[in-house]
Amino acid sequence: MIDKVEQQWLKSFHCVYENNSFKKASEFLGLPTSNVSRHIGLLENTLHTRLFNRTTRKTSPTPAGDQLYEQTQPLLLQLDNALNQVTEYSHDAFGQLRVLMPDSPQLAEAVVSFCVEHPSISLCCDTNLTPNQDFLNGFDVFLSFHRGNLPDSSWIAREITRWTSTVVAAPKLLRTYSKPNKLSDLHHIPCISTFSVLSGPPWVFKLQKGETITQRIHSTYRVNSGQLAKQGAMAGLGAAILPLPFCQNEIDKGLLTELHLEYEAEDLVLYAFYSSRKHLAKKVGSFIEHLQKSVHR
Repeated sequence: MIDKVEQQWLKSFHCVYENNSFKKASEFLGLPTSNVSRHIGLLENTLHTRLFNRTTRKTSPTPAGDQLYEQTQPLLLQLDNALNQVTEYSHDAFGQLRVLMPDSPQLAEAVVSFCVEHPSISLCCDTNLTPNQDFLNGFDVFLSFHRGNLPDSSWIAREITRWTSTVVAAPKLLRTYSKPNKLSDLHHIPCISTFSVLSGPPWVFKLQKGETITQRIHSTYRVNSGQLAKQGAMAGLGAAILPLPFCQNEIDKGLLTELHLEYEAEDLVLYAFYSSRKHLAKKVGSFIEHLQKSVHR
């Protein structure tokens, strides 16, 4: 049977299964949707069974599709690991590199320069901000901003760069509300949440010896963008916690005022996460090293 099944068919099958969408799978693979559909059709014809239920609104795997994915995924991962181990003998990074990252001009420049330096790399990049775990499994490396302790994960984290952060507010906001001097005072002024729009996690501040302390805030302006947070702060919508280099110019011009509390804001850190495989593919290692050199501190 194996001599009748092409690896690309299985690759398309896995991508459709993980994304529950032929369209998303085609975008991820860089193939026309018709090609992905043809691969699935050929696989179904060869196996004499239907792998997906398709409607105009939804694509879902059949029991046969679930079984095929569960039994072939470990095999394909082992094959991928074996091939990646062999590439360690090469001095060049090559192959398809699947990256998930924030939509940042600075990161975009770093990614483009990496591709220019490594023409044998085939890049597949997505800028999804809130991917689920199943979606992450389709990538070699993903980049994410964090402040404070990292959540538990099977991924290995490598720090790319970090920015000193500060709490700021517009003078117009401080004319309406008393200027806070300690963390508990933040309860009495509007603040801007700049991470998870849905949960609005607390702000994180530094204690001694690498420990942190958190402070819950009242937020009616919740965004997943540092630029939107800064603009909102300048408009007086609330205090914000921002990387200092990102708002230093506005502080110097008097558009924003630093709020000096009893604890300093925790640094904003950009991490690269990659799978905890025994052997790190050269393309991933080279990409992370390039980011560390390219993204200015």
